[in-house]
Amino acid sequence: MIGLRAGGAALLFLGGSANAAEPSLLGDWARGDGKALVRFEPCGSAVCAVNTWIKPGTADEKVGDRLVLNVSPSGASVFTGEAFDPQRNMIFRMRMEVGSATMTTRGCVLGGLICKTMDFRRLSAATK
Repeated sequence: MIGLRAGGAALLFLGGSANAAEPSLLGDWARGDGKALVRFEPCGSAVCAVNTWIKPGTADEKVGDRLVLNVSPSGASVFTGEAFDPQRNMIFRMRMEVGSATMTTRGCVLGGLICKTMDFRRLSAATK
């Protein structure tokens, strides 16, 4: 589970925040379950999380699947908002905690009754 509010929020993901020390969610990440590599990149006024690799045999996911993130800062290195999954036509409430080397996402549906948390590890240029 992965998917920015238009305007000034986009600058925060591109390193244009008031606190330049805050890590950006943009870049390449390995999903904690080992089943996907995901690139977080600008897409219009949002940020898209795009699968760039899927472990063979992984059901219901493929390279090129994306989530459109409509999130904004809500604390130090914390972003909240929504993600749209066009493959499943679903909207999730999102909370993301972004560090320099790790990220944790939590997506919920049905008013928070069903939630899933996923950890990510940032990939260095040498691992791409």
